[in-house]
Amino acid sequence: MGSQIHKIHQQLVNQKITCTQLVQEKLEALKHNTHNTVNSFLDTLALDLAKKVDTKIANGETIGLLEGIPFGIKDVYMVQGTLTTASSDLLKNYKSAYTATAIQKLLDAGAIPLVKENCDSFGHGSSSENTIFGAVKNAVNPDLVGGGSSGGSAVNVAKDYTVFSIGGDTGGSVRQPAGYNGVYGLKPTYGRISRYGLMAYASSTDCVGPIAKSIEDIRIVLNVMSGKDVKDQTTYASAEISKDGILTSETIKTVGYFKNFIENDAIDAQVKSDFLASIEKIKAKGIEVKALDFFESNTLVSTYYTLAMAETASNLSRLDGTNYGNRIEGDNLIDTYAVTRSENFSEETKRRIVGGNQVLSQGFSDEIYLKGLALRDKISENFEHDFKEVDIIVSPVTPNTPPKIGDSLKDPLAMYLSDAYTVGFSLGQLPTLTVPQGTATGLQITAAKNNDELVLKFANFLKDTI
Repeated sequence: MGSQIHKIHQQLVNQKITCTQLVQEKLEALKHNTHNTVNSFLDTLALDLAKKVDTKIANGETIGLLEGIPFGIKDVYMVQGTLTTASSDLLKNYKSAYTATAIQKLLDAGAIPLVKENCDSFGHGSSSENTIFGAVKNAVNPDLVGGGSSGGSAVNVAKDYTVFSIGGDTGGSVRQPAGYNGVYGLKPTYGRISRYGLMAYASSTDCVGPIAKSIEDIRIVLNVMSGKDVKDQTTYASAEISKDGILTSETIKTVGYFKNFIENDAIDAQVKSDFLASIEKIKAKGIEVKALDFFESNTLVSTYYTLAMAETASNLSRLDGTNYGNRIEGDNLIDTYAVTRSENFSEETKRRIVGGNQVLSQGFSDEIYLKGLALRDKISENFEHDFKEVDIIVSPVTPNTPPKIGDSLKDPLAMYLSDAYTVGFSLGQLPTLTVPQGTATGLQITAAKNNDELVLKFANFLKDTI
């Protein structure tokens, strides 16, 4: 599919549609959608901004490429004056005091936010079922999960309710739902986009990521959001990715894949067959393909969740109903903290906080947490070695196809294992893109750090290859 952003921009410039009409149509579709993708509407803000775009066009003024383009925001981003609930009871009435840097850059470019989108509470989940608003339903089959944690964001794009959406990816939370719903989802290099104003889950792997229906739309949105931010010291200045820069593939000579992702009993037979067929099509284009060795899936998942749970236990310790959030009074202060957190956090969030405090506690931190940090370093070293041998790594997005709604809630371990093919790239802080081709849940394309352009370049190559 071609760029929706370019198409709508031309329609607005040529006055074939008004921005107000466009926004009203999208809001109406969102209000009647049956996939449960919306936590709250930003309709007043959206319509006010749309009128300003229409006025500019009527006055003959030039509008920017993103000006008037409707988009959605995962409900973990601050937008000043709007509800930001993280799909939780604790923050169900919380209004943002400021706007996230990435979202502010989109607003400055003229993009129009429509909704805050349903997601797993605080990003804790791989199915978008751990939410007070009810499960997000898959765009293709509503009996299946929408994927998580950015499920509402992916489904809204797949159903054309939004032109693009901004998700958040900690261990696969943009890439996995993008794969489940047949759209593009990018986790950029860690630090390329500011995390300021994104509710922290695991600060060392949290990434702001766009979801869209075309590579060109991913490129446009990525460029706007990228850049150094004094409010986030992990950010860095990055070169703009040009449209022409991703149209050629001469620089891609060698592609790798991890043997243990494919040669194990956990992978669905059809996913495996489709992936191997895609590898053969890549070879047929004259690109060398290498089978690589990597850490076992169980090691990757254990390392990721050890570190992610530790970080979320630390990050969410501030949420006790004192400074913000839904406070429940107890007999004394300690009891108030306990009952507030016990009643307002989801079961999955409590599971991760307890696990995180366990691995950080005296007697366990040396044996578990520090070992996880050491394994993370080894994973990064492995990637450095691999990217001396290959330009790109391709992999399935998930071992299996989307589960039915309810199944993941019965088996948290199975939910964690569904992240087996995404978490390694998060630990390595690498740019990784899901493309809706190659298997039933798409393919994942990964490059070395700061090589986001190469990821988009190879995705463009695959568009005509598989």
